[in-house]
Amino acid sequence: MPISLAGIGSNLDVDALVTQLMALERRPLNQLSTQSSATSARISAYGSLKGLMAEFQTTLKGLDASKLGAMKAAVSDATLAQASVTASAAEGAHSLEVLALAQPHRLRTAAFAATTEIVGSGSLTFEFGTWDGTSFGANGAKPAQTVTIAPGQSTLAGVRDAVNAAAIGVTASLVNDGTGQVLVFSSTASGAASSLKVSVADDDGNGTDAAGLSRLAFDPAALAGAGRNLTQAQAAADASFIFDGIAITRPTNLVTDAVEGLTLTLARALPGTPATLSVTRDTAAIETAVESFVKGYNDVRKAISTLSAYGTSSPAGGALQGESLIRSIEAKMRAVIGQPPAGLTGTVTQLADAGITLKSDGTLALDAAKLQSALAYSPDALARLFTATGRSLDSRITLAGYGAATAAGSHAVDVTQPATRGQLTGSATAGLTITSGVNDALTLDVDGTSVSVTLAAGTYADAAALAAEVQSKLNAAPALAQSGLAVEVGASGGVLSVASARYGLLSTVTGAAGTRPAASSARPHPSRARMSRAASAAWPPPAAAGSSPARPAPRSKGCRCAWTRRRRAASRSPSPAATPTASPPRSASSSIPTAASARGSPGSMPRSSGSRPAARPCSAPSTPRKSACAPSSPRSTP
Repeated sequence: MPISLAGIGSNLDVDALVTQLMALERRPLNQLSTQSSATSARISAYGSLKGLMAEFQTTLKGLDASKLGAMKAAVSDATLAQASVTASAAEGAHSLEVLALAQPHRLRTAAFAATTEIVGSGSLTFEFGTWDGTSFGANGAKPAQTVTIAPGQSTLAGVRDAVNAAAIGVTASLVNDGTGQVLVFSSTASGAASSLKVSVADDDGNGTDAAGLSRLAFDPAALAGAGRNLTQAQAAADASFIFDGIAITRPTNLVTDAVEGLTLTLARALPGTPATLSVTRDTAAIETAVESFVKGYNDVRKAISTLSAYGTSSPAGGALQGESLIRSIEAKMRAVIGQPPAGLTGTVTQLADAGITLKSDGTLALDAAKLQSALAYSPDALARLFTATGRSLDSRITLAGYGAATAAGSHAVDVTQPATRGQLTGSATAGLTITSGVNDALTLDVDGTSVSVTLAAGTYADAAALAAEVQSKLNAAPALAQSGLAVEVGASGGVLSVASARYGLLSTVTGAAGTRPAASSARPHPSRARMSRAASAAWPPPAAAGSSPARPAPRSKGCRCAWTRRRRAASRSPSPAATPTASPPRSASSSIPTAASARGSPGSMPRSSGSRPAARPCSAPSTPRKSACAPSSPRSTP
């Protein structure tokens, strides 16, 4: 029979009690889970809003002067040339006739049997310049470059690889012309001033014959087989075209400086057949930029409304409802849109003038017809509405840029001292004949760096040709090239001048002591250019008839002290046989004599009444003496 138990707990629902107790214990965990989900939703909402605002910021960056002032250009014959413009280009129609295209200089060898054939070893020096049919003139803006051909690179292919690896503005290639392998040297720059001259230092001792590496020599002024061993495959030439009836030449087919804001890419020469080049405002690009601005703003505004809504999309409302940060973002955007930019004048001073209005839901509306009207009437004013713009009222000052902290308005600029650069200018006409081992060496100090070069011997056509040679050699020197320094050498009235390429107090050009600089007798320069007295002679030496007298040699410290000792000795014990005479004037051409002439007795120094003793010639002792007098204050007439 069944057993029945009676007691105080016999009627309790234990399962229900346990379930309820567990629910109570789980309540904090559920609350944490709910808070975690809400936090995750808020983070996701802020991430979404951040992405939309980043896109809007990108759209705003696209509203620059180049977009809102966009111009476009078109050539009636697209095979003749292509054109591009910037906002500074002026609208209008132009005539363009291409007469000739620019081309680089190319030199070729005779055909070799194979790329592995031995050519020779030594070095190749490539010079750039112009060839007028009789002489080669160096291009001072392009320094000469040297490539070493090691014995392991002496094959035809090895020479090609060595020249290409040097990256000196010359490329080498091998072409099979049907009879063998031809080595071709090409200047990477086009234009008549980029013609090539190739000098060879051949390891066999002869750099001009038709054997070894000398087979690659090319001096256009030399004889064939004796220095002119390469053949010209293509002459260097400038581009030539006529723009609006004006003949123009440029060294390249990419012309950027003929007309302000206009870039031409010449593609085909067609003399006698001009084309029409039209420059117009690109209204389509401007409308697209403004439409992108309106769309970007509306996307951000709609996202803010959805994320901060109260119970519209769901009973709980938006993920960011009540957030102070999103309210602050919304308020700032409304303020920017509703407040006209400062400093604007004219017909377009606010968004409504460009057809952009604010709707009741906070988004923007664009009136395309009003925008096109503003474009037609005042495109520059429309550009100033969306972008920060600035201009200089003085053509001598250019506005380089501005930032977010730049205050709107007019600002005065007072230029008290423009930047200058160190310069060394000759005092006499430069000699045009350079003789090897006589006057071909040049040493200068440029921006604190000493540089020594050797000029090519010969007689130069004029001072400009000599200046180009000096500049080419100086800028090619490792001392300057490795330091990132450069000079500009010019000629005016036959007188050479050397100027540093940089500006400021550290910009200096001086002649090193004991050398004959290409520009002589330094003239003081605002950038502290100096030149030593020992380097004051004109270089190269001018004709004897035009030479100036030598400067007096400086007196050494030893001479000063010796003169003072004799003067004091003479005042203590004058010689009764001394006859007072007037002190002879110093000659501008006096020099420091030998030490033996300074060993006279103190009593033999003549004096004249009311004048100082005559300066006895002397020289500094060969070795320092401990008893030598200390430097004294400048002497006065006794």
